[in-house]
Amino acid sequence: MNKKEGDPEPGMEVDGEDNDMREEDSDDDQTDSEDDSDDEKITDKVYIPGDKIEEGEQLEVDENAYILYQQCSLGPPCLSFDILHDQVKSDYPLSVTCVAGTQAAKVTANNIILFKMSNLNCVIPSRDDDSEDEEKEIPEKEKPVLKMAGIKHNGCVNRIKYNKIGEAHVAAAWAENGTVAIWNLNTIMARLDNPYSTEAYRDESPPLQAFTGHTSEGFALDWCKTETGVLASGDCTKNIHVWRPTEGGEWSVSEQPYVSHTQSVEDIRWSPNEKNVMATCSVDKCIKVWDVRAPPDKACMLTKNNAHLSDVNVIDWNRSEPFILSGGDDGAVKVWDLRGFGPSSEPVANFQHHKGAVTGLEWHQEDSTVFASSGADDQIALWDLALERDSEETPDDDVTNKLPPQLLFIHQGLQDCKELHWHSKVPGLIVATSHTGFDVFKTISV
Repeated sequence: MNKKEGDPEPGMEVDGEDNDMREEDSDDDQTDSEDDSDDEKITDKVYIPGDKIEEGEQLEVDENAYILYQQCSLGPPCLSFDILHDQVKSDYPLSVTCVAGTQAAKVTANNIILFKMSNLNCVIPSRDDDSEDEEKEIPEKEKPVLKMAGIKHNGCVNRIKYNKIGEAHVAAAWAENGTVAIWNLNTIMARLDNPYSTEAYRDESPPLQAFTGHTSEGFALDWCKTETGVLASGDCTKNIHVWRPTEGGEWSVSEQPYVSHTQSVEDIRWSPNEKNVMATCSVDKCIKVWDVRAPPDKACMLTKNNAHLSDVNVIDWNRSEPFILSGGDDGAVKVWDLRGFGPSSEPVANFQHHKGAVTGLEWHQEDSTVFASSGADDQIALWDLALERDSEETPDDDVTNKLPPQLLFIHQGLQDCKELHWHSKVPGLIVATSHTGFDVFKTISV
C-alpha cells in the first residue's frame, strides 16, 4: 500500500482494482513561480499497515500489483463460503463459482447462495499520463457478471463447506440454531447454468439430512479429503461428531461425541493424506490431533497445550509437507512440524504481523511454502516460508525492514476479513469474504 497526500477522498468501486496503494503526482494548476511548483510536488510513500495516516493523506490503489481484482456483494454479509473448484473457466476472462451462507438480520431472509462471477478480466494498469479525474469507462462486453440462486435457510449460517459425492453437489452448513444440515445444490446449480434464467430464484426444499444432536451452535466443519462423504462437525460446547455415509443417501452420525477439548471447538481439518486423522483447535488454546478409529473418548492422540496466548481460531494442513498452520485471537500465525508435535513442541515459525485476531488461513494448493492469512485488522497477507531477507540489497532505512522477510504481499480494502480460499484451478487466485462483501484477486507476487 502507498500513501498519497492532498487528494480527494477515495471511493471504492464495486468492481474496481484494489489495494496496494500508490502515489501519483497531481496535476495542480501552474503556480506563478517554478520554485513554488517544485515545493508542491508529491512524493511516493509506501504505506505499512499500522502507520499513521496524516491529515490530507489517503491510500490509493497500485494497479500494477494485481493481475486480476474484482469485488462483489450478495446483499447480506456472508461470513463463510466455499469454492466449487470444478465449476470454473480457468482462461481469461475467468469464471468462478462459490457457495456461501448469509447472516441476514431477519431470520427468514437467510439463504444458502450459489453464485457465479464470470467475465473476470485482467487489470489494465493506469498510465502515467492518465488523468486522475477521468473515470475509466469499461466496455459493456468487459464488465463482470454476477449470477445467484439460493436455498431458503432457517437462520444465519455460521459455516459452510462444499463437496461433490458422485453426481451430487452438496453443502454442509452449521446453523445458528445448533443444527448441522446437508443440502443438495443440484437444483440451484441447474438454474445457475441455464443461460435463459435471469430472475432471482429461491429453492425452499428441505435439506437431505439434518442433525440436532449438538448441544449448542458451532463453527467447526470439514469434509474428509480422502474418504468420500465423511464429515466432522464441532460445537461451542467442546463436542465433535463424525458423519459417515450409509446406503440410501443418508449419513450415520456418531452418537457419542469425540471429547478432549475443554471449550469451544473453533476449527476442524481432516488430514489430506490419512483418512482417519483430523486436527482441531479450540478456545482452550489447544491444537489436537485425532484418530477417529479409536473410541470417541480415547481418539485424541496428540495435544499441544497453550499453542497460542488465547483462542486458536483456525488451522490448516499442508498438502505435501508435514506442517500445520494455526492462527489465534493473539494475532499470531504459527507453523507446526507434525514430526515432533506434542506437549513440548515449539512452532518452527511464528509471525506476529496481524494487529487483530487471525480469522482465516490456507496453504497454497500447489506451492508447499506459500500460504495466506486474513485478520480482523482488515488485512489479507500472502506469505512464502522459503524467503529470507537479503541485507545487502535492502537499505537500512527501507520501510519494508519493518516487515517479516517471508511476507510477500498485503491486500486491504475489506472490513473485518473472515474466510479466504485459494482456487485450485487458477493458481494464485484468492477469493475472500468480509462484512463488506467478496474480493477476488490474483497478485503479481504469487
